[in-house]
Amino acid sequence: MIVRIVRMQFRPEGLAEFEALFQQTKDKIRAFPGCLHLQLLGDAGIAEVRYTLSHWASEADLEAYRQSELFQATWAATKPLFEAKPMAFSLQPLPEHSLTQITGNERA
Repeated sequence: MIVRIVRMQFRPEGLAEFEALFQQTKDKIRAFPGCLHLQLLGDAGIAEVRYTLSHWASEADLEAYRQSELFQATWAATKPLFEAKPMAFSLQPLPEHSLTQITGNERA
């Protein structure tokens, strides 16, 4: 599994437009083959910063999405709204460091 985090800082006047675009496309992205999870998050300290958090079954699935018409169209509409260059991170969970171990919360 691949966890993808993208940090985006928007011009104040572009934030509402981005959020509307996300609302229009989120179900299509979630339905894309290999997408296991998609969430939009706001930065706790900077009002114009948003993060997308997505989980992908494989790196190949993420790359297929990034090459798709859906991504190309969405990204083309998003790019002009940026205040700063976005940052993207592709991560792999480490089995010996599960969230349960970190938080101490275990489910029965």
